[in-house]
Amino acid sequence: DIWLTIVWVVYLLVFLVTLAKRKEPHIYVANWFYLAFIVTIAMLHLGNNLAIPESAFSSKSYAMFAGVQDALIQWWYGHNAVGFFLTAGFLGMMYYFVPKRAERPVYSYRLSIIHFWSLIFIYIWAGPHHLHFTALPDWAQTLGMTFSIMLWMPSWGGMINGLMTLSGAWDKLRTDPVIRMLVVSVAFYGMSTFEGPVMSIKAVNSLSHYTDWTIGHVHSGALGWVGFVSFGAVYCLVPWLWKRERLYSLALVSWHFWIATIGIVLYITAMWVSGILQGLMWRAYDAQGFLEYSFVETVEAMHPFYVIRALGGVLFLTGALIMVYNCWMTIRGRERAGEASQHPAIASGLNAAPAAQPAE
Repeated sequence: DIWLTIVWVVYLLVFLVTLAKRKEPHIYVANWFYLAFIVTIAMLHLGNNLAIPESAFSSKSYAMFAGVQDALIQWWYGHNAVGFFLTAGFLGMMYYFVPKRAERPVYSYRLSIIHFWSLIFIYIWAGPHHLHFTALPDWAQTLGMTFSIMLWMPSWGGMINGLMTLSGAWDKLRTDPVIRMLVVSVAFYGMSTFEGPVMSIKAVNSLSHYTDWTIGHVHSGALGWVGFVSFGAVYCLVPWLWKRERLYSLALVSWHFWIATIGIVLYITAMWVSGILQGLMWRAYDAQGFLEYSFVETVEAMHPFYVIRALGGVLFLTGALIMVYNCWMTIRGRERAGEASQHPAIASGLNAAPAAQPAE
C-alpha cells in the first residue's frame, strides 16, 4: 500500500507539473477527466484502507470498519474504482482520440463540461446498489438506486457527444477501421451505462443479483468500451510515437475489429442468457413450496453458455494478438504492399494536427 501510494502521488505530480507548464491557456476537458480519475482513486484508496495500528511500531493493524459499515465502504470503493478508473480515465481518452482521428471538433464542448461535472458528482453515490436486499438500511439502498438511475443522463450525454463528433465525417467509418473501433467503443459505453441503471432498480436486481447477467454487464463495459477505446488509442499512438507515416496494415485492423466484435457479442449475450436463466431457476418453486432446482442443477444448465463465453474470449484475445503483430510490424517500419495507395487519406491523416475546438 505504501509503494502504491508513492507511485500514485508521483503520477499526480507529473500530471500537475505537465499542466502547469502548458502553453495553451485552456485546459481541455480530457485533462479534467484524467485529473478527476487520479484524485478520486487516491481518495478511494485512502478511505478503503483506513485502519487502526496495534501499536506505534507494529506492522499489524485492524480495519476501522466492520459489518455492514465495512460492506458499504467496500462498495463505495469498488464501484467508484470502476467508475473513476474504467470510466473517467477512458472518457478522457475518448474526448481526445475520437476528435483527433475523425479530424473534427468535439460536437459540443459545453455538453462535455456538463458531462464531466454531473458524472463526477453523481457517480460517487451509486455504490449502495451493489448491496440491495442485504443488511444495509433500505434508505441507503434506495439512495444508491436513485443516483444510479440519475447517472444514465450524463452518461448518455457523453455518448451522444462522442458519436455526434463524427457529424460530417461518417464516411470515414467505411474506410478507417480505427475510427470504426473508437465509435463502437462509444456505443458499448452507451449500452453498458444504460444497462447499469436498469440493473440497479430493485425489481430487476432481485433477478440479476449474483448471476452471470452481472458478468455480462461488466464485460460489455470492460471489453466493449474500455477494450475498444484502448485498441483505437494504441493504433493512433504507435505511428505517432515511432514517427511512421501509417500503420503496417489497415486490413489487419479491420480483421481485429470484426473478430473482437464477434467475440464480445458472443461473450456478453451468453452471459445475459445464462444470468437470466440462473435467476429464474433460483427463484423457481414447486407445488409444495420447495426450491425446484438444486444449485448443482443450475450450474449444470450454465455449461453451454460457458462454452460460448470461452469462445468469445478466445476470439477477443485473437484480435488483440493481431493488434500486437500489427503494431510490432509498424514499429519495425514495415509497410504492407498495396495498402498505402488504397487509403491515402488515412495514411496522411495519422500525422494531422489536433482538431480545433468549437467556439461555444
